[in-house]
Amino acid sequence: MISSIWKEAWQKKSYKTTVVSGFLILCIISCFLNHFFQAVEVREGIVVNDILLSILPSKDCSEIIFILIWSCVGLATIRFLHNPMIFLGFLWSYVALCITRIITITLVPLNAPEGLIPLRDPLSNYFYGQVFITKDLFYSGHTATLFLIYLCLEKKNDKLFVLISTGIVGLLLLIQHVHYSMDVLAAPFFAYFNYYCAKRFLATKLLYEKEKEIVVDKEVLEEN
Repeated sequence: MISSIWKEAWQKKSYKTTVVSGFLILCIISCFLNHFFQAVEVREGIVVNDILLSILPSKDCSEIIFILIWSCVGLATIRFLHNPMIFLGFLWSYVALCITRIITITLVPLNAPEGLIPLRDPLSNYFYGQVFITKDLFYSGHTATLFLIYLCLEKKNDKLFVLISTGIVGLLLLIQHVHYSMDVLAAPFFAYFNYYCAKRFLATKLLYEKEKEIVVDKEVLEEN
C-alpha cells in the first residue's frame, strides 16, 4: 500500500524534482549550520530582562522535551509514509524554517538567558558540533518545528496531540531557561509564515492542482 503510493508519486517528474531539490537545499544548509552556529556562539549579544524567566524555576527537562519532540516526529513520519504530498509540504516548510531562523538569529544577537541548563538532545545536537550552542535564540527552532508538524498533519487527533506537545515543550524550554519567552512565543507565527510560503511555492509547481491523485483518500487511510 505505502510502496505503491510512493511509487506513483515518484513517477511524477514534478514531484520527484521538487523533493530532490528540497533535500539538496537542506543538505547545503546542514553543511553551513555548524559554521554558522559556531560564529553565533562567539559574538556578543544582549541579555533580555525576561520577567517570566525570572519567575520560573531553572530545571533540567531535557528527557521530557526529547520524548515529546521525537514522538511528534515519529508520528509525522508515519503520516508522511501514507501521504507523499503532506511530506512535500513539510519538507519545503522546514527548508523555509531553516532559512528564516538563520536570518532572525543573525539580525537579533542575544546572549543566553541567566540560569540556562544545556538541552541534552543527542539527535538534534548533532548539527551543532561539539560545543553546546546557547545563542541560537530568536526564534525557538524546537517550538517552531513542532508547530510546523501540527500545521502539516490532517487527522484531528494527530493535530491535537502535536499542538499540546508544542505548548508543553515551549513551557519546558522556558523552565530550562534555554530560550527567552519571546523566542518561544514568536515561534508559531514564524512557523505559520514558513508553512504559508512553502504552500505558495508548491502551488506554482502545479503539484496540488494537477497531481491530486497522489493524495491518498482519507477514507482509505482510516480503514488501514
